[in-house]
Amino acid sequence: MLNVHGRDLSSVFPLTARATAAGMTIGGCDLAALARRFGTPLYLFDEITLRHQLRAFRDAFRAHYPDVLPLYAAKAYLGRALLRLVREEGYGLDVVSGGELAFARAVGYPPEMIYFHGNNKTPAELEEALAAGIGRVVVDNFVELETLDRLAGARGQRVAVVLRVSPGIDPHTHSKTTTGIVDSKFGFTIATGQASEALRQAATAPNLDLVGIHSHLGSPIFEIAPYLEALAVVLDFVAAHRDVPGFAFREISPGGGFAVQYLASTPAPTPSDYAAAIGPALCQGLEARRLGQPRLFIEPGRAIVGRAGVAIYTVGARKTIPGVRTYVSVDGGMADNIRPALYDARYEVAVVNRLAEPASEVITLAGKYCESGDILARDIALPPLQPGDLVALPVAGAYAPAMASNYNMALKPAIVLVRDGEAKLIRRRETYEDLLRFEVDD
Repeated sequence: MLNVHGRDLSSVFPLTARATAAGMTIGGCDLAALARRFGTPLYLFDEITLRHQLRAFRDAFRAHYPDVLPLYAAKAYLGRALLRLVREEGYGLDVVSGGELAFARAVGYPPEMIYFHGNNKTPAELEEALAAGIGRVVVDNFVELETLDRLAGARGQRVAVVLRVSPGIDPHTHSKTTTGIVDSKFGFTIATGQASEALRQAATAPNLDLVGIHSHLGSPIFEIAPYLEALAVVLDFVAAHRDVPGFAFREISPGGGFAVQYLASTPAPTPSDYAAAIGPALCQGLEARRLGQPRLFIEPGRAIVGRAGVAIYTVGARKTIPGVRTYVSVDGGMADNIRPALYDARYEVAVVNRLAEPASEVITLAGKYCESGDILARDIALPPLQPGDLVALPVAGAYAPAMASNYNMALKPAIVLVRDGEAKLIRRRETYEDLLRFEVDD
């Protein structure tokens, strides 16, 4: 049990988090000491939690389906240290831009283990993918289908592709992170006939090898039923096109979007819960439709890094509006974590240097940036905060550093990896010189 202001928050902090007389340790490292050493805002990743999640998804799905390739979704968070862990645990990599692909190539990620997603890959990005010899291009639209075929032909290559289809299933998550409904910018829609047309076009394209079908419903998805509904729709689609010349059904994916528990009150399904539902449903669906046994690839990104990451801030100004609200501001905010402003995301908050104190006042934790929407946590109960206090927001590993910006010319935070009492700096804090580096003075 991790007692934080009288509540058990062990389900949202990393596996190695411990309360101490002086505060909190993660990975054996004291958070206050890390803040003094590296400054704040500071993000840390716990290696034990990262490896635990990587293994949990890999092993759970392989226990329920014979041929599984887990892919780490790089958009959740991408860093050199993380890629080493991901590769060591036997994962492929799902990239969505030329930049992510370049990053993967720079650290020597095996190109055959890379899948390239995205709804508007440019010709230049497709050229880069072909030059790298990546494993799969996940084709998202007709323009890309034609462009990729032409570019591959010009290079004398034949490229393996997976077709992304939209099954028209609502996963009941935030509207801005829903991707598998009919009204979506992603994929070929099954219900309109576009997916059928795309499949036939891809199957007959001289320079494309159509090997599989992919779908993705959104993120984060706390319900398992939408995956099963979408799987049935996709398998029916595959069965209806089994005899199309040039279509060799060897791979299938339900995507990712697996949920992460952000609040102590809202548990998420475990990797085993997802695997125990999706794996057998896929086996039964394939057998019922006589579709053989394709490789299953999954894309847990957020579910790998979410809980492993923690953001640490220093408390600054305080403003009380009698009868209305008390705002307490920290030295970070929407420039390093835009999720609350963008998605109304909610987080637990711990006062690192006063964990044992009861939560005796309700405040709103505000960021320092010039937007009224720069709020990290609204109307939360904490001990009375004072300037200099340290607060920690758990489950900050996904889509926080990855979506960070230089808004208000903010410096992106340092990031450390912790394990066994050692903290390794894996991304240094930006400097003012970094902000000026790309300016061109005419």
